[in-house]
Amino acid sequence: MNRINWVIILCILTSALTWYWGSDVLFGYLAFSGQNLLEGRVWTLVTALFLHGDVGHLVGNMLFLFVFGNTLENELQANRTLLAFFLGGIVAFLLTPLFYTPATYAIGASAAIFTLTAVVMLVKPLKFSFLFLMPQGLVAIIYFLYNVVAVQLGTTGNIAYTSHIIGFLIGIPLGMAWSREWAKNLLITIGLLLLYLFLIWLVVPLLLAILL
Repeated sequence: MNRINWVIILCILTSALTWYWGSDVLFGYLAFSGQNLLEGRVWTLVTALFLHGDVGHLVGNMLFLFVFGNTLENELQANRTLLAFFLGGIVAFLLTPLFYTPATYAIGASAAIFTLTAVVMLVKPLKFSFLFLMPQGLVAIIYFLYNVVAVQLGTTGNIAYTSHIIGFLIGIPLGMAWSREWAKNLLITIGLLLLYLFLIWLVVPLLLAILL
């Protein structure tokens, strides 16, 4: 079994246990925040990656991690995949206090997963995902742009869009370092995006005409 799948199992177990115990004290010692870092709880840079707020948060992240994590591990092996995951997540957490108050908790593997999506985009963009029904490079860039738009619109809530963007940007130099064809793969991804937008431009008016 790929090592990234052990990360998935650990995320599920850790999240389930914290939900079961429902301890704010336990959560406070495992979740990352600027305040926790100032108080010396450096382990939260890692433990927070395995915590998730609710079932929806956990399931969504684990589906993405399963698809992109296994693609990357099969292509680049486990060491680089795990390096990208933990580096992206930890650096994103470290930069979180620049955008949120010191008392704001940050949890979840989202930023780390966005790092993996960026690497896959530059390493194996045409790998088809039957879960998303499109090439993984296209999935990566669509979700990245979605987060950029969300930040620009000032979307509020419990989703750390800025951290997602940071995670993705961390993955870019990693993908460039690990793929000799990164420039070609980036052009392929951009081409897929343009084709996707063109198809939407064609199909949406037809659907509206039929429905209306």
